[in-house]
Amino acid sequence: MNIPTLMVPVMLAAASASGQAQEPPLAPASAPVPSIAFEKTVLPNGLQLILVEDKRLPIVAVNLWYHVGPANEAPGLTGFAHLFEHMMFAATGHIPRGAADRLLEGAGATDSNGGTGFDSTSYYDTVPSNQLELALWVHADRMGFLLDVLDQQALSNQQDVVRNERRQTVEGEPYGLVEEALLQTLFPKNHPYAASIIGSHADIQGARLEDVRAFFTNYYGPNNASLVIAGDIDKGKTRELVQRYFGTLRRGPDVARPKVVTPPITAERRVVVRDRVELPRVFMGWLTPAAFQPGDAELAVAAAILGGGKSSRLYKSLVYERQIAQDVSSTQTSLALSSTFVVDVTTRAGHTPQELEAAIDAELERLRRDGPSEREVERARNSLETALLASLEKLGGDGLAEQLNHYNLYTGDPGYLAKDLARLRRIDAAAVQRAVQAWLGPEARAVVTGVPGKPKVDDPRAPKSAKAVKAAAALPQSAQAALNEAEPWRATPPVAGPTPQVTLPRGDTFRLGNGLTVIHHHNPALPLVSSQLVVKSGGAANPVALPGLAGFTAQMLEEGTATRSTLDIADEIAQLGAFMDAGSSDDVSTVSLLTLRATFARALAVVADIVQHPSFPPAEIERQRQDRLGALTQQRDDPETVAALAAAGALFGNGHPKAYGQLGLEHAIRAATREDIAGFWQRHYVPSNAALVVSGDITRAELEALAEAQFGAWPAAPAPALAPAEARPTQARLVLVDQPDAAQTALQVACMGPARDTPDFPALQVMNGALGGMFSSRLNNNLRETRGYTYGIYSHFDYDRAPAPFAVEASVQQDATGASVREILREIAAMREQPLSQAELDAARNAQLLSLPGQFETNADIGASLTELFVYDLAPDYYDALARRLAGIGADDVLDVARRYLDPDRMTVVAVGERRKILPQLQKLGLGRPEERDDDGQPLDRPQR
Repeated sequence: MNIPTLMVPVMLAAASASGQAQEPPLAPASAPVPSIAFEKTVLPNGLQLILVEDKRLPIVAVNLWYHVGPANEAPGLTGFAHLFEHMMFAATGHIPRGAADRLLEGAGATDSNGGTGFDSTSYYDTVPSNQLELALWVHADRMGFLLDVLDQQALSNQQDVVRNERRQTVEGEPYGLVEEALLQTLFPKNHPYAASIIGSHADIQGARLEDVRAFFTNYYGPNNASLVIAGDIDKGKTRELVQRYFGTLRRGPDVARPKVVTPPITAERRVVVRDRVELPRVFMGWLTPAAFQPGDAELAVAAAILGGGKSSRLYKSLVYERQIAQDVSSTQTSLALSSTFVVDVTTRAGHTPQELEAAIDAELERLRRDGPSEREVERARNSLETALLASLEKLGGDGLAEQLNHYNLYTGDPGYLAKDLARLRRIDAAAVQRAVQAWLGPEARAVVTGVPGKPKVDDPRAPKSAKAVKAAAALPQSAQAALNEAEPWRATPPVAGPTPQVTLPRGDTFRLGNGLTVIHHHNPALPLVSSQLVVKSGGAANPVALPGLAGFTAQMLEEGTATRSTLDIADEIAQLGAFMDAGSSDDVSTVSLLTLRATFARALAVVADIVQHPSFPPAEIERQRQDRLGALTQQRDDPETVAALAAAGALFGNGHPKAYGQLGLEHAIRAATREDIAGFWQRHYVPSNAALVVSGDITRAELEALAEAQFGAWPAAPAPALAPAEARPTQARLVLVDQPDAAQTALQVACMGPARDTPDFPALQVMNGALGGMFSSRLNNNLRETRGYTYGIYSHFDYDRAPAPFAVEASVQQDATGASVREILREIAAMREQPLSQAELDAARNAQLLSLPGQFETNADIGASLTELFVYDLAPDYYDALARRLAGIGADDVLDVARRYLDPDRMTVVAVGERRKILPQLQKLGLGRPEERDDDGQPLDRPQR
């Protein structure tokens, strides 16, 4: 959950040595450090309060950290801090179970969740500024009055939910068990970091109600918490509100920071773990200096140099040159007791973990012996600095408020940003070499290898006694002492203030002479610029015989131009501290860019070059062909992705361009020629079919000059005519993909929905919110909160240019597969039977309406919203009009669209799991004979893979 300050994974393309004859010029001086004017005070009960006034949008981020995590867990209670995080969302003394989520979502909250890190547990919401008091009321009631109503029913339910989360995110996630084994190998058995944060099934199930109460009493007092409120606030009034809601809560016991000695590794440790994967993966881990201690930042730079993207040493050696690895990564994860440095590399088909180890060792030894070049260090610093500044764009979630709480916990100074950047900018090649020599020795590591095989999973059934719902037991004396005085006024939710006025970005549109559309939004809040070069052709434009061609073409854009090689491109982008990526979806192909204002012009020149002058070198095509084949192999390991592919195949039918993922199928990847790729580019990458969307610290005049200079000579050509293909869905109502030894069942219950330009869009969004689009939706309340079948379930409409799917998605307990499908179909049917209640309508409608400003928090968010206007031919004032239309949606409108678009008798049920265990359950539902498909989502009887 917690994102270490300089350990934000290097996005998309970081940097390393290139060895090219002509290197790009050095990046300019670092950007000015943004000034974050915060105020920190401490309430008499010990609560730390940090306020930041930011008027960019009429929203406020509320971010509450309790300084407790697995570092504070007692032996035999692994995962307890995380389990307790879930308990905090149960009923409290003045708020019935589920009401907090309904009220917050209905108030327009976004980024509303909680998270557990090794050293802290966080709870956060971003709300419209007139709803700040509501968020404070909820968080204060959790802190002060959870114990008043905590009972065995709430604990038993969340034990089910958390065990499902473990099945989904550890046992069902490719290499999840291998990563867990790495922690168990790095740290001694009773060390707080020696298990995954989520804990074991036995310890989760073994938690007792008295343990929960004691944990709350010991660690959830205001004196062990820090509250950051950032956004559209008045600091004086906000302090008064915090005093009102938190000031009377009693101080808890003093909490000492855990003092744990982490013994060094003096001899290499080795473990082999079997997992349900096709490609082996090697993890190498080291124990490294704690967060913000000497050596911590130097190792973050070393991680970027070693495995931070396409210019990194490991990528160049193992993936690009020798082609023995599918992917590489290295990360310094900074924690309070001890940090970890991890290298992980996946084999390419036909190669072995032993080959990877030898190659990794050679690169590590070279880095220890010779050190990095100053250019490599500069690239890494630039990339890390841009990533850190970009994290401040967002107020809530993992953005500004989270970052201030992070600094506060680890350094005691919420305003540590300037010092953090200073320590990064001081690092030179010699410092990196010293850190690598001191901490990354071959004898001081753990090597954990994940190999294909049947995983060893200890997942005992919950005893019936644990399921029994008991009356709330009498509180032990220790818990009674922590209870707060009754305050009857807390039983009434606060009334929202006046609705803030907001003007949503419309974008300033102009066109170049060749027909290229340019959409601009000026946002000078931070010295950052985000851009997307969008082409209105994606997977839906693929030839029938070559599914995946649009994605292959987009991937090849970064692999060489008439004047730049693939490594030149990666090096130059990384040198500028920029992040660039190319890819496709069903409707579009996109080249995205994020960079500092100072380097935007040079980075945009690279984008212009790869879009207008790709050379599609044959050798690079073969490299990327192998990469896509490897990615296809990895895709088959992910049950949720397989379910989505099978649902697309079932709804669109064989031969339809959208019946496959963006990778396509193996035979098409092997068959695609340079002529196919170049032909797709030539037909579709034309200025009349494209838009350049730019948001950030750049004026219109500056953008006009840049766009004309970089794209003005792009030859004009007519946009291709694209007629949507006709869908030929399967007649089967049940689609099954057999995955033996699967931890859960991945479900999709789907049908065809409308296109994005449907006039029913506002009513459909409200209807979907009530059904499965919100945490407080009917589906999630039923299958997660009431029955404990799943970690989470949601529904969505895809909304492409042509009609696209509606789907309900969930990973569920294997033995509850049939029951889960039955409940999903029952909830869909109920949406058609009677109108929503006024309260449910208000919550679902307001969740859509009041959260609209949250879609425009970052430059990338703004760019994505403006891109929708171009791709789907929406009016410039679309979002303002959408707000008015959402406000007018009534219960009859919701019932009408539910009856027209949702029919449970026409839904296709897709289940990915262990056939012999789930098919008997599904057969009882009367869905007819199952159609069986493979891990590519295609019928088993098709002639070729």
